[in-house]
Formats: sequence, structure tokens, C-alpha cells
Amino acid sequence: MYAFLSLATRDVMTRSVVYVSPGQSLAELEQIFATHEFNGCPVVDAGELVGFVTKLDFLKAFLFNPRSVVPPYETIMKKTIGAVMTPTVVTVPEDRPLTRVLQMMVDLRTKAFPVVDAGGKLVGMVAREDIARALCQSIGK
Repeated sequence: MYAFLSLATRDVMTRSVVYVSPGQSLAELEQIFATHEFNGCPVVDAGELVGFVTKLDFLKAFLFNPRSVVPPYETIMKKTIGAVMTPTVVTVPEDRPLTRVLQMMVDLRTKAFPVVDAGGKLVGMVAREDIARALCQSIGK
């Protein structure tokens, strides 16, 4: 267990990040979610992290009230990721102790965080699975 206490985000994060751009369509996002087993993607524009989009954000595009005219599915899928993403992103620096990241996940009830370097550039993702794997490895499982 003591080994876990010494880990930083950079030690367990996923470095090859799948990200999307705000101009991509929901149809493209649907394909990405179907191909990969994660619940969200960082949104990057011109090299800058500008938001985060989750499966819940995707599903919100299908919310209607009884008085609204429901557009065809194809019309909804042409919406851009920028129209549904969350522009405020909670990130973690790559040198943050993993114990603090775990506390943030519990407090914020978040499944993953984008990881940024000292300059704010996206360098990875850290998810619940990464932390769980690090816990198991630290106790020799």
C-alpha cells in the first residue's frame, strides 16, 4: 500500500489520448464512443484543451419537451461537439499525487480527468480504472 502513496498521475495515466475537435459532428462522436470503452473525450481546438464531452452530453442532444417538434435523427447527429460539450474542464497536473486525484474523483464523482503538463498542454488521461490498477499493483495483485 505504501507504494501507492508515492505514485503521481504521470505514473498511471494513459498517454495516447483520443480527443475530438469542437467542429466534429455528433455522428463522429457516436462512432468514437462505439469504438472505445470510455465515457468522455477531451475537446481540443488548435492544440488547446477547450472542453470535455461525455456520453451524457451526447444524450442531452436528444432531450425534448412535449411542445417541441422533434427533429429527424440525422439532423441531431449533424450538431457539433462544440454545441454539446462542457467548456469548463477540471484537469490535473501530471505531477499531482495519485492520492489527491483519487480524492478529487470521489469528491466530484468524476470518472476521468484530462492530464496537463506545466504549460497546460494535454498530455494524458487518468481514469478510475488507472487508479484501481495502481492500487492492485501496489499490493502485489
